[in-house]
Amino acid sequence: MQSLWMLVACVMFALMGACVKVAADYDANMPQIILFRGIPSVVLLWIWTQYHKRSLRPVSWKAHLLRNGFGVSSMWLGFTALSMLPLSTAISLNYTAPLFIGGWMLFFGGTQRDPVRITAVLLGFLGVVAVLRPSLNEDQLPYALLGLMAGAFAAVAMMQIRQLGRLGEPEWRTVFIFSCFVCLTGGLSLVTLGWATIGWPAYAALGGIGLFGLFGQLAITRAFGLGSALLTAVLQYSTIIFAAIIGIIFWDDMPDLIAWGGMALIILSGLISAWRTYSEDRIMRGQTVKSTAK
Repeated sequence: MQSLWMLVACVMFALMGACVKVAADYDANMPQIILFRGIPSVVLLWIWTQYHKRSLRPVSWKAHLLRNGFGVSSMWLGFTALSMLPLSTAISLNYTAPLFIGGWMLFFGGTQRDPVRITAVLLGFLGVVAVLRPSLNEDQLPYALLGLMAGAFAAVAMMQIRQLGRLGEPEWRTVFIFSCFVCLTGGLSLVTLGWATIGWPAYAALGGIGLFGLFGQLAITRAFGLGSALLTAVLQYSTIIFAAIIGIIFWDDMPDLIAWGGMALIILSGLISAWRTYSEDRIMRGQTVKSTAK
């Protein structure tokens, strides 16, 4: 049942995406959006670590720098896409990370003959084409490419998170250090671009970004930490569905049948990739146990 926390996380992340759009509509600039995404996580996690006397010293700075370099870049690109594209379209593109991981495994991971990986990559590619074709005009295409780049960068960040887990790095420390990098990049950008003059609706949306993002991060950490890895990975794609519903309600962004089909293909591609990765991890763990026993 702990995996069901992923549904809570999906609702939170869909609402966070909606707040990004609202904040941008009310003239908040991207550095402000990024900064507010990180502040609540930094403050609350720092208080928690001090209360429980937990060390914030990382196991490996190199692994964190790689994770945060790609993860923070993915956030900047993804939030930019969210501010300019229909919510469901942007979220779908941001969730193409498993497609890129599958492609990497096919070409460089020694699984070139794996028909399951090939099927997942082909379905994901068709899904991206279907999402982009009917819903975007020429002015939106560059932002769609940014969304795809966000998915690619997120794929690298996800692989680094797995590496951090293998090194024994706890999830809360990974989230805290990531949030510090988020705040750092947002703050440095504000020095250059300045603080945009905005009203209370924009500040309310910025607050929503931070709070929904924090609650979503805590829920997803609990789901992956205590629940079934496979079920949790499967449930995360419900974010696309929640985002589509929010987009319909608040922006009247009704995807057509082709776009709905594209979202379904992206979700299916992600599910196949998650299942395949989970199966391979189980096989590797089994081989490690047998080797240790010998």
